[in-house]
Amino acid sequence: MSTASALDPAHTALLVMDYQPAILALLPESDGEALLGRMEKVIADVRAKGGTVAYVRVGFTEADWAAIPLTNRSFAPIAQYRLMHHADLDTAIHERLAPQDGDIVVRKIRYGGLSTTDLDQRLREHGITTLIIAGISTSGVVLSTVLDAADRDYQLYVLADGVADPDPEAHDVLLHQVFPSRAHILETAELHALLDQGPRA
Repeated sequence: MSTASALDPAHTALLVMDYQPAILALLPESDGEALLGRMEKVIADVRAKGGTVAYVRVGFTEADWAAIPLTNRSFAPIAQYRLMHHADLDTAIHERLAPQDGDIVVRKIRYGGLSTTDLDQRLREHGITTLIIAGISTSGVVLSTVLDAADRDYQLYVLADGVADPDPEAHDVLLHQVFPSRAHILETAELHALLDQGPRA
């Protein structure tokens, strides 16, 4: 259980990262369905309380592929095989979690949600100081974003049942041994309670 204090929705953003069909397909189908169901409720809850919802998706243009060096072990194969084109339906945000007017949406070309986007600037412009992090995968976008956001001094929460990884062992190590030094770990039910206790804008 988290020992975190109540959240102020006016200064809080939920990051919904890499919830795209191509990435959800890396998980067992039942896991993906369960994640989508939980995230639908969390997104609705954060919106209803006056918080910000920010979406991060990965997708590449021809120029993005061309700029990836062969030395990049993770992304060179993506460029070589022309994977994850930004206009493909499989790289769109899953339709069940579709953004609404007023949400933040960014497209990235590396693991982290902040490093190749203007997300940090846009969050600051909204007065955001606290991030609730959800995403796929735990060892990819979640790990990179947690490390980066911690260095930028955000107050961080990782939504334990809103992150997943094709490698269960890596998921468990990160969630229980790595993230707690940088973020509060909590479940969706705890998040609902913290939002209910927080002040209103």
